[in-house]
Amino acid sequence: MDVFEAIEKRYSYRGPFRDIPIPREHLRKIVEAGIRAPSGKNAQTTSFVIVDDPQLIHRIASLFENKPVCTTAKAMIVCVTDPRPVMGNVSFHIEDCAAAVENMLLAITALGYATVWLDGALRYNRIAERIGEMLGVPPHLQVRILLPIGVAAEPGQQREKLPFEKRAWFNRWRATE
Repeated sequence: MDVFEAIEKRYSYRGPFRDIPIPREHLRKIVEAGIRAPSGKNAQTTSFVIVDDPQLIHRIASLFENKPVCTTAKAMIVCVTDPRPVMGNVSFHIEDCAAAVENMLLAITALGYATVWLDGALRYNRIAERIGEMLGVPPHLQVRILLPIGVAAEPGQQREKLPFEKRAWFNRWRATE
């Protein structure tokens, strides 16, 4: 699948996964795509914990209120950021992480798997911190994104996006040419 096809087919999957394991070589390939993402000042502030131990997946999933995407996941990628400043007092850890996650979302799609970008849900009830504690993440780092991965049990598709003309213009905001 080429990159443009992966972009068109990528969607946020929140349903259950089929009972099909994900080979470690695929998980490695997905994370390699994240590692290759651009990074502010090339500081490479995002690291990854790949979770494929079923008991550990179960422990992480138990932190969420019965989310099928978590309880049936065959693997999870936990994105960890280092918020240290890299240019004066400016940190790019959020941008770095977002770029890495987008690369991984496309790689996940290209390999025939599904996922959803979980971010906001990690901010409640200290879920991010609790995941970090489970995984031995040092306290000065932040668990930022969780990607539960598997083969979708239900069909899904990308939600409708506004057309180009409503979101992009050449040379000027809302230019009319």
